Amino acid sequence: MKRSWAALGVRTFCFLTLGGEVGAPQLLFAGEGPTAADATADASSSLETVQITADKLHVLPTQPNESVFGFGKTIIETPRSLTSISAEMLDRVNITHIDDLVALTPGSFTQSFFGVAGSLDIRGTAGENYFRGVRRIENPGNYPQAIAASDRIDVVRGPASPIFGPSKVGGYLNFEPKSARAESGAYMKEAKGEIGFTAGTWNEKTLHAEVGGPATTFGKPSGYYVYSQFENSGSYYQNSATRQSIFQASYNIDFTDHFRTEAGGMYQDFNGNQVAGWNRLTQALIDNGTYITGSPPSVDTNGNGRVDLAEANAAKLGTGANFIFNPRGKTPAQIQAALSNPNLHLVNPGTTHISGSQVLVAPGDKLTDGVTTVYFDMIYEPVEGTKLVNKSFYEQLNNLNENAYGFSQVAHTWAFEDQLTLTYGTTFGENVKANFQVGPQIRHQDFDTGDDFFGEFFDRRDISQPSSPIDLRSLATRGQDPYSDHAKGSYTDSSLAYLMDVTFFDRLNFLGGGRYDYIHISSYSRPDALTNTGLQARDNTSKGSWSASLSYQLPLGLRPYVTIARQATLTTGEGGQVEPSLVKSRTYVAPSRLNEYGVKGSFLDGHLYAAFDYFDQQRVDFNAQDEVSNNSTKSTGYEFEARWVVNPTITLTGAYTNLKVINVTAEKNGQFAFVGAGDLQGVDPALMYGGSVGSIVLAPNDTAARKAGIPENVFSVYGIFSLDDVAGGWMNGAFNGITGSIGVTHVDSAWSGFSKVVKLPAYTLLNAGFHYENDHWKIGIEGKNLTNERYFRSNFPDLFGSSVVLPELPRNFLFQLGHKF
Repeated sequence: MKRSWAALGVRTFCFLTLGGEVGAPQLLFAGEGPTAADATADASSSLETVQITADKLHVLPTQPNESVFGFGKTIIETPRSLTSISAEMLDRVNITHIDDLVALTPGSFTQSFFGVAGSLDIRGTAGENYFRGVRRIENPGNYPQAIAASDRIDVVRGPASPIFGPSKVGGYLNFEPKSARAESGAYMKEAKGEIGFTAGTWNEKTLHAEVGGPATTFGKPSGYYVYSQFENSGSYYQNSATRQSIFQASYNIDFTDHFRTEAGGMYQDFNGNQVAGWNRLTQALIDNGTYITGSPPSVDTNGNGRVDLAEANAAKLGTGANFIFNPRGKTPAQIQAALSNPNLHLVNPGTTHISGSQVLVAPGDKLTDGVTTVYFDMIYEPVEGTKLVNKSFYEQLNNLNENAYGFSQVAHTWAFEDQLTLTYGTTFGENVKANFQVGPQIRHQDFDTGDDFFGEFFDRRDISQPSSPIDLRSLATRGQDPYSDHAKGSYTDSSLAYLMDVTFFDRLNFLGGGRYDYIHISSYSRPDALTNTGLQARDNTSKGSWSASLSYQLPLGLRPYVTIARQATLTTGEGGQVEPSLVKSRTYVAPSRLNEYGVKGSFLDGHLYAAFDYFDQQRVDFNAQDEVSNNSTKSTGYEFEARWVVNPTITLTGAYTNLKVINVTAEKNGQFAFVGAGDLQGVDPALMYGGSVGSIVLAPNDTAARKAGIPENVFSVYGIFSLDDVAGGWMNGAFNGITGSIGVTHVDSAWSGFSKVVKLPAYTLLNAGFHYENDHWKIGIEGKNLTNERYFRSNFPDLFGSSVVLPELPRNFLFQLGHKF
């Protein structure tokens, strides 16, 4: 539509309208004729007004958002820290993995989970993933999230509302899939589609196709949308590749003016591998790539070409036989005496220089996942202001993870959830407006998950050389060793939730509610597990959660708010399991709390949105590998976000985070961690690289108890430029369809591990992109890390952070070509 007006020589101007809720500006363009006389004639002959949305990338938070409370409040009206990113923004800023979200989202810097971007760290703790408002099965690093298949991503900092179920206090990502029904509720007017191809550095190749449009089902208006993606890509990292297929479909039917259904699903088939990164970590390795080479003696006594767990135990390679309490309190002589086992020693130590692509991945390493997600919603709206919604959700995860250094995992998990929610509104006199939500919910999750980590030896392999029988471990998933733990069981969570949204005098708003959860759980340890073999445990418990918020609409567009929340969350492992030991000890439900104070605002006639908040939260982390690491963490910090549509040509965004995370449990009891070279008080680390050495790191104060891998300060600034609206006059629209983007993200230095002996440098990333799009074609080129910054990401910092680290990607490019029809 816009180009047709430009072709007629029509000029445009901006104006602001306020509709509905206070503080919900809608920035619009209106057409103006070439002369005042023409405009007057047009106005007299027609009452139709042409309006074109100025915010073409949907940057400004003016649209209703259901991801937090479900009342359709705008982000400005929502008393919580929240960022919404449209599909247009995902494309223009080249967000292809959830780790990239830090460019637009405060509080979202994410540590490496062995190189797989499964979920976002939010405010320094692992977040959760939601699909259309329903919690998905746990995915810390089982498979990468399908960013390209999303129509919108909402990053919610802090726990979910009572209506959406108990969640981790840090926050969650809500993925809105592509659909034929727009946020306005209207179906697409005609079928539209696209087919595109992406090629990139390191032989990246991705093909996608999508189509959607209106339909008629049994004489009823309906709409469909289908999306598919196929990837066959190489990798910067050695022995790594990705083969992935994603299929997504939705089908919506309006049976009457008051009743409709929304159905759909997604299937993701992922074949790749985890990337632990560099082993044998030292400060010299970080600073200049100097790597300690050499191999330990073979312990393969049965000649099968690998290290069995029995052989490793006989050679005393594990942390059970090699342990140093508080290495900082030991003398070099004491440490050297603790490392006297010759099976730990490298027989031919030396040094070399390695590149970031040389990592701890063997040719046979694999990570495969098949994830099926299905939903079916029924929406009944008998009268305006009243709505009854039943959301049914099913998800199944089949996961296999194998790594030659000694970790393997299998998970077969499925979950079904049903939410029935009644929303209704009323008024109390002229000055009090209220909306309420109430409804029962039920979730059943069934799991059968095994982990194999008792013989996890990161440092046996010299990564400057190929993997060999000296470092190749037997794996439980191949029937070669027993599992460390192997839990089978299920839980059912039956709950009742209530939420109220009350506005007084169109300015003061109270939003609060609670939920009651009754959980029945059973879990037992299979006979092939070494931990709690044969243990069976059942339990029932009930817990409550609540949240309360106050906000007030001030003059000048300001809206301060305060939110207090208390959560009781079921803690699950990497495959969605609950270990029987946790059920027996009744420690499977973790409490958490949040206090958040903030202010949001809309300025410059709705062109500028800004938000600032301070938060103080505490939660329990869960690590299935080591229950000693189920630590309570306290996070405090500041977050700032701004989005400014300067004019139709220039859009600017900015985000800033100041974050401190304290390991409260470690401050009291110390932290178990794998010993790294920097912990040895000057003793040659070649004396321990043949196995694993455990330790307890003491943390007597907040400084020592700070979690590693989390930078204190992160900020980003992006500019997006569209030339559509400067292409008039003598240029005659020559630049229509051209957009460009450039952005900078700066990250402070951080310690790699909890013992704080290796520091990762600060870095600044420069990304930029160029796009051209017309009615039928789109083309783009994106560059990441254009200055070729050398930087790193901590890998499981509390446990392994002093032993391994992930070198991040150097300069790389993506080329995109698409055809629209």
